[in-house]
Amino acid sequence: MKAHRIGALITRHLYTFRRSPMRLMELVYWPLLDLLVWGFVSVYLQRLGTSVPNFVAFFIGALILWDILFRAQQGISVTYLEEIWSRNLMNLFVSPLSVAEFLTATVIISLGKLTVAALAMAVLAVVFYQFNILTLGVSLFPFVVNLLLFGWSLGIFTTALILRFGQAAESLAWILAFAFQPFSAVFYPVSVLPPWMQAVAQIIPSSHIFEGMRQVLGGHAMPWSHVGWAAGLNVVYALGSLGFFYATFALVKQRGLLSKVGE
Repeated sequence: MKAHRIGALITRHLYTFRRSPMRLMELVYWPLLDLLVWGFVSVYLQRLGTSVPNFVAFFIGALILWDILFRAQQGISVTYLEEIWSRNLMNLFVSPLSVAEFLTATVIISLGKLTVAALAMAVLAVVFYQFNILTLGVSLFPFVVNLLLFGWSLGIFTTALILRFGQAAESLAWILAFAFQPFSAVFYPVSVLPPWMQAVAQIIPSSHIFEGMRQVLGGHAMPWSHVGWAAGLNVVYALGSLGFFYATFALVKQRGLLSKVGE
């Protein structure tokens, strides 16, 4: 891989923000709207009375971490879609740019977008709800890393599907992560799920992270077992998504479909 080609692709997307400041607003608008609406709902429910201690912290913490996962997935797939919308995809892949360089650049772009959104949500959570995500302590780092890895795996898988089936599949960029949300037990423990859903939740990295988050906010020790399971599953998901993307890209090239993407 060549750093200058990766940097060139990143610079290309940075110029889109310079020429279109409204894109910067989009980075924070939806995360902040979710935080405001659902944050005040959680405050209202706590005032009505709930037997769950620290209810607002559980809810707001889950909301911030979920947005990290969702934005990681969307950052990969939407970056690819922007190349389709601008009819730039062929220009990229007739250049010496490799698949590995393309994916590396999209991951870095996703991380930059996500950082802006996550910092805005974290600050707003302190201002409106007196909740500091840093109360998770050292556990915050492995939680965030695992959610990023899972989100990027989903993003790469989504991109491969869009590459194969074209713009007809572009809605997956917004809906795929939400297919995992019920099994991830973002706002409730896995134990409330039906048995078959609990079995599925055990093989999804995010469910272990959100279970671990609730344990830490509940005053318990670092849940290394959940972190270990999440990390191991993330390796499987990452290798699977990368393998699927490379196989799909080879198939698309073989069938001459790359030139038809976006038409």
